[in-house]
Amino acid sequence: MTIICVDDEPLVLDSTVRLCRGLPQKPEVTGFEDAEAALAWLKTNTADIALLDICLRGMDGIMLAARIKELHPDLSVIFLPGYSQYAVDAFAVRASGYLLKPVSAERLAEEIDYVADIRDRMGLKKAGPHILVRTFGEFDLYVDGQLVFFSRSKAKELLAFLVDRQGCSVSRSTVFSALWEDAQYDRAKQKQLDTVIRSLRDTLQEYGAAEIFELKKGILRVIPERFDCDMYRFFEGDPEAVNAYRGEYMSSYSWASLTEAYLDRVNNRTV
Repeated sequence: MTIICVDDEPLVLDSTVRLCRGLPQKPEVTGFEDAEAALAWLKTNTADIALLDICLRGMDGIMLAARIKELHPDLSVIFLPGYSQYAVDAFAVRASGYLLKPVSAERLAEEIDYVADIRDRMGLKKAGPHILVRTFGEFDLYVDGQLVFFSRSKAKELLAFLVDRQGCSVSRSTVFSALWEDAQYDRAKQKQLDTVIRSLRDTLQEYGAAEIFELKKGILRVIPERFDCDMYRFFEGDPEAVNAYRGEYMSSYSWASLTEAYLDRVNNRTV
């Protein structure tokens, strides 16, 4: 189990971190005095539970929780405020718990046990799935909580396009039309596409995620069963994924607008 704690009072933060490290669950614990620092860490790492103060300098805890949910919809948030007046706002961002300070070790252990039990019953893996694809907002790929960096932007876009096709087989010419739009598919561009495909395969291999990509006889596809994806879970009716969608889908890519429109229609029917 991995826990992050965010509180801009150093003494309070130290106390919370020490309480967490003394829990029977023996979690890995990281503390932050600044909300932006916590968000920066979560862009390349993941956690199971976030313990947040609400009255923070700069970005308050409610906004921080919303930002965290955008990055990791499955991460459980427990607020540790000094006052009870924020409870309604806290649960509006799907908080899993709300404990008033000062927090005892016994009460914190009970709350962590309660949240961990809910996560187990929901089938959530500790610290997120092995391979995670985020499509809501910008497109990103994570392997064991680590953000994958692509040496070629077109290689990342190629993977995004295949994810968008939800496991359907796609020809090289179809891929080319999506990634280069009106460009002519001549011999030079075919070689360029070859380079992009090799770059994608090399990157996935480097990060230990080669299993999600398949290329056979010029046909490309991803294998949905081998990774977690917010868009796929949205269409399965998963409440966390439905709540995570904010009207933006792979916003960097023009070809993604059709799927975004469909997501909007489905989302409007569920509201």
